[in-house]
Amino acid sequence: MRWVEVSLPAEARGYPVYIGRGSLAELGRLAAEHGFPRRVAVITDTTVAGLYGDAALEALAGAGFAAELLVIPPGESSKTLDTVRALYDELIRKKFDRGCGICALGGGVVGDVAGFVAATYLRGLPWVQVPTTLLAQVDSSVGGKTGVNHPAGKNLIGAFWQPQFVLIDPDLLSTLPPRELHAGLAEVVKAGLIADPSLFSSLESNWDEFVSGDPGLLEEAIEAACRVKAGVVARDEREAGLRRVLNLGHTLGHALEAATGYRYFLHGEAVAWGMIGATWLSWRRGLLPDGVRMRIEALLLRLPKPPIPDMTPERFREHLRRDKKIVAGRLLYVFLTGIGNAVVEEGIAEEELLSALDYLRDLQRRHP
Repeated sequence: MRWVEVSLPAEARGYPVYIGRGSLAELGRLAAEHGFPRRVAVITDTTVAGLYGDAALEALAGAGFAAELLVIPPGESSKTLDTVRALYDELIRKKFDRGCGICALGGGVVGDVAGFVAATYLRGLPWVQVPTTLLAQVDSSVGGKTGVNHPAGKNLIGAFWQPQFVLIDPDLLSTLPPRELHAGLAEVVKAGLIADPSLFSSLESNWDEFVSGDPGLLEEAIEAACRVKAGVVARDEREAGLRRVLNLGHTLGHALEAATGYRYFLHGEAVAWGMIGATWLSWRRGLLPDGVRMRIEALLLRLPKPPIPDMTPERFREHLRRDKKIVAGRLLYVFLTGIGNAVVEEGIAEEELLSALDYLRDLQRRHP
């Protein structure tokens, strides 16, 4: 089994990210080795519960844990305070106390919601993550960000709450719909762009195999992406500086998600468009050579994703102004200076971002 260490030296904390095909069966053994509480609420959604709920419960029971499923509806629409409140009600009704733990079994929505519940129920319970989508495996399960959306914007309510460990089983991706797999690949591309040129080159050379879900390549890419994320988080746990590079493509991406009501794009799809826009803006500012811009753009255009629908500039601008990366009234934006190098700059104008949206629309007309 592969593993990546997330080190948080400031408080002598850290945890491993275990990566291995078939490793879901090891969930109970690993939980016991980490001294996890013996009573566990496994928070999942209805889709994942039907696929892997029993396997997770069996793995925990085999190691002496008393575990039960708490199930929420699937999808971004569940990432709300109403869902969190319903889970609080269940935990209270079932008498879960401070000697209990939480296991998040699912994709990014489940991880964010379950983590927020773990961070806030009884002022904090230990938890573990078992991500079941590629996007969650390479990004959201590592780093301790938890939270929910608000009607005014994405991820506006949340907390940093690190898990005891993360268990990634690439075999779980075999049941992932192609669209979800492709959305996750966007975050793999992001990892390569901000810190790992060799990962980006591997994606270029083996793109068809990645898109078709080659398990060996995916396992290697998951490890590489987790190493990128772990390295950034280790130096900036709470996004005070360096960690902001992980938001490459997210300013435009989050605005696209919000402007379409979180019902049109998957997160990775919107971020893919956002990364194309960020690449173009980086070139426009003179930070990125044109040849490199074209190379990045060519790969991201190959990623399947819905076209950008019509929306007014005013609607798009409204969601840009609610971006959670605004600090003291100034929007922090991630630019590229090369493949494997990202920088954060302050004060990008709304007009620049709107011009990027215009560029994306023109690009999709030229590359339908």
